[in-house]
Amino acid sequence: MSGAAPHTEDLEPEQTEGFKVGEKKTIDEYQQLDQNDESLRKWKESLGLGSGPNLSDPNDPRKVIIFSLGLEVDSRSDIIIDLTQPGSLEDLNKHPFTIKEGAVFRMKARFKVQHQILSGLKYVQVVSRMGVKNKMQEMIGSYSPNTTDKPEYEKKFEPETAPSGMLGRGHYEAVSKFVDDDNQTHLQFKWSFDIKKDW
Repeated sequence: MSGAAPHTEDLEPEQTEGFKVGEKKTIDEYQQLDQNDESLRKWKESLGLGSGPNLSDPNDPRKVIIFSLGLEVDSRSDIIIDLTQPGSLEDLNKHPFTIKEGAVFRMKARFKVQHQILSGLKYVQVVSRMGVKNKMQEMIGSYSPNTTDKPEYEKKFEPETAPSGMLGRGHYEAVSKFVDDDNQTHLQFKWSFDIKKDW
């Protein structure tokens, strides 16, 4: 794929104009926020604060652990890539997905948050084919560390339609990353897929 490899700036998340990253607080500080404020209490509940013991691993410094990536297609079994296995990302790059032309599919991610509240996690993807790049960004959201009541999160992305026709079929290279509002990259990997007449 000479000349089509995404540059670092290609994978930069787009910023929302006028948006300012909020002041960071510890989980304990969030817990102490005004309990009498109903809207604040609901917001904390939406983040999952205060629902069971925290599952953060003190020996693992990562804020986000991506367990798996999946590809959902109606009337077909999901394709799941288990990212907890050693060498799984390298393997993903070597073995392209096959997607039927014109098929409607969507990606999904299973992940765990630990140590502190994760603000504004985004998925950024750049797909390249014959020197042409196409960038896509999906907002995943803000999450509190996982607890025994909610041991992991799953996010399903918006549905996409695979290209079709003679010009759409072929081999595509992709680079994806998970990045937050602090511009911290939690996972970046290369993968590829083939658009074919059939599965």
